[in-house]
Amino acid sequence: MQFVSTIPSPVGDLTLGSDGEHLSGLWLAEQKYFMANVGKASQEDNLPVFEEARAWLDRYFAGEDPGPIPPVKMPGTAFQQRVWDLLVEIPYGKLTTYGEIARRIAAERGMEKMSSRAVGGAVGHNPVSIIVPCHRVVGASGSLTGYGGGLARKIKLLELEGVDMSRLSIPTKGTAL
Repeated sequence: MQFVSTIPSPVGDLTLGSDGEHLSGLWLAEQKYFMANVGKASQEDNLPVFEEARAWLDRYFAGEDPGPIPPVKMPGTAFQQRVWDLLVEIPYGKLTTYGEIARRIAAERGMEKMSSRAVGGAVGHNPVSIIVPCHRVVGASGSLTGYGGGLARKIKLLELEGVDMSRLSIPTKGTAL
């Protein structure tokens, strides 16, 4: 059984998803892949994991490092799971690149290299936005690239975390918009 709860935030309404014990989704309104892989769901606002997620988000949107994430369980391939685990390791207010994540996974697997595009695909399918911080991943050149919730929201989240935006750029063409 899947449960959902919708809450307001400074970046628009957020829909939380849960299996009853773990957070399985956090989607921004109109986000790409909104509620992907969620079948029939019941509205339930008082699950303990939703209360924990709301408290985490309250700290986050107050401009604080919110600390450890609530329990998450996200459906995905082993590769996606590893990429998402690495996203959780990105410190509050810091950035990494798709290439750096690819290098880490390649090294772990004893491979010479790994595709940054494959990493980008996994990052883009992250079902728990904000809490699993896919917004902290940028292109090697400092391009903000895409964000399932839109580049304006990505910028707002990074600014909220105090990221120095002066070396980052907004793409003007391509699928990253």
